[in-house]
Amino acid sequence: MAIRDYILAFLSALAIGLMLAYPILIVCKKLKVSQTILHYVDKHAGKSGTPTMGGWIFILSGILASCIFIFFRPDYFNSLLVLLIMLGYGILGFLDDFIKIRFHQNEGLKPYQKIIGQVGIALIIAIYIYLNVGTSLDLFGLKLDLGFWIIPFIVFFYVAVTNSVNLADGLDGLAGGVSSAYLVFFGIILALLSGFENLAIVSFAMVGAIIAFIAFNGFPAKIFMGDTGSLALGGLIASLAVFSGLELIMPIIGILFVLTVVSDILQVAYYKKTKKRIFKMAPLHHHFEQLGVHENRIVTIYIIITIVCGLSATLGYLFVTGAI
Repeated sequence: MAIRDYILAFLSALAIGLMLAYPILIVCKKLKVSQTILHYVDKHAGKSGTPTMGGWIFILSGILASCIFIFFRPDYFNSLLVLLIMLGYGILGFLDDFIKIRFHQNEGLKPYQKIIGQVGIALIIAIYIYLNVGTSLDLFGLKLDLGFWIIPFIVFFYVAVTNSVNLADGLDGLAGGVSSAYLVFFGIILALLSGFENLAIVSFAMVGAIIAFIAFNGFPAKIFMGDTGSLALGGLIASLAVFSGLELIMPIIGILFVLTVVSDILQVAYYKKTKKRIFKMAPLHHHFEQLGVHENRIVTIYIIITIVCGLSATLGYLFVTGAI
């Protein structure tokens, strides 16, 4: 596939996203679809009342732009499934956001309800992958066949990824910025490997869609993505890896997603045991914020680290494919 097609997918999603963003922002404001800020996140008190559910900007524009291109190509079914899974996780997040807004509190779906939804979607996907796609994981050309164990692995992978992206959505432009940087390099790797051109189109289209959203979500944010957006992004990132067998690459490029969820787990576990905290606040980006680092600097550093990790992973696959 010509590089031109990837660029056109990116530009199409960017254009559609920019056209959708302002109307969605206006509708959210009129309906008073606003974010409730947790009382202990004192540095974000001024953000209370900011519209949420902005994830629909990149969900809709990414799906529309991707479909324009993949429907004219053979073997587009799995790529379509990736988009539908993203939408499914987005709807789960929408329910969470809706409950928060409807009852004017920060707890939407109960944790167990969210997990049931995430596991339910993931289990269906895992069975489909086992029966129709394959049971091998790829790491720089090395293959690991999990056989039947691919099913529980994929379920765990989806839950881990979706929650890590969800936790990363704590600063203006953070989840979107890191996700877009991640998807650029994951898309390049997909384009380098044979048979994943349609998934690469989806990846590059979503980069354009997310950048359109960031135009309204960068500091100071005019709109938040909400769980609608963060769960959708997590579902997308997990699906692109699962349908290409590149699950083991995700923690390399997405190292900051991993550190985000690990920092939160460590904080909770350590506090329950000792009643003391490892970090001033978890996840990790809030710790840096409490140390006085401005959120713009945190977001920039997170994106740069993701780019460095993405370049490293891409170089690895360039060697594998013989391109260098």
